[in-house]
Amino acid sequence: MSTPEVISTITALQHRLGQARRRSALVGGDTRIVLVPTMGALHAGHLALVRRAHALGEIVVVSIFVNPLQFGTGEDLERYPRTLDADLATLADEKVPFVFAPSAGEMYPDSANGTRVTAGPIGSAYEGAARPGHFDGMLTVVAKLLGIVAPDTAVFGQKDGQQVFLVQSMVADLNLRSAIEVVETVREPSGLALSSRNRYLDDAENTAAQALFAGLNAAALAALAGPVVAVAAAHARIAAQPLVKLDYLVIVHPQTFLPVDDAYRGPARMLVAARVGTTRLIDNVPLALG
Repeated sequence: MSTPEVISTITALQHRLGQARRRSALVGGDTRIVLVPTMGALHAGHLALVRRAHALGEIVVVSIFVNPLQFGTGEDLERYPRTLDADLATLADEKVPFVFAPSAGEMYPDSANGTRVTAGPIGSAYEGAARPGHFDGMLTVVAKLLGIVAPDTAVFGQKDGQQVFLVQSMVADLNLRSAIEVVETVREPSGLALSSRNRYLDDAENTAAQALFAGLNAAALAALAGPVVAVAAAHARIAAQPLVKLDYLVIVHPQTFLPVDDAYRGPARMLVAARVGTTRLIDNVPLALG
């Protein structure tokens, strides 16, 4: 087991990736670079992304950066878990060669934050309505990481469904050259989507939070009856759990992320967000509305 090479500056990372690519090319090896962007506090969901990355290219880079631009006033930037030593040990087990762990000053040397990527109308809906500016900050850091690393592919998890949609849209709209690979949500045995924020839940809250996936699953089972019945089925399961304070529950079209109307039939995705105690959780599942 070898410890990943931890790099904290943009110049050093680009130099080392160039070396790795040239060395691989000299021996006829795999020169593809694959990026897994994270904010650290790694769990099994992140490791699924890393394993997919290894299947897509030999030069794997995991970024660990808690991006201040995507946290709003009163959000959990300061208490967001930072577990770099444990993360590095985990990534060593996964044979990750490079970890990019920059400071905020390295990523944003201009204290005024400089240029931002704007997420557009979908970025202000759903999670964006609850967290104004969040997706502008997320897309800004993803655009920077794609520019810094220049990966052939970047790997994201489906659990953050709106984020995935917006990243894919940005890459297409701006003609960026990296492919976006999406890995399905990894869940606890109870069905609760894995999240770095799950560690904030006590036992009672963890049990309550399982109502989110139970609701989504109820919607999937009721989907043949159409959107109205699917939403009602999900709402009934979630509302039965008093510790869960629902923020939104919506069915969107997968190609536009706009809400579907009551008469819609076809592929769709249900999104849910709720607060359990002090912890905000999100999840989503595909639906086949009949």
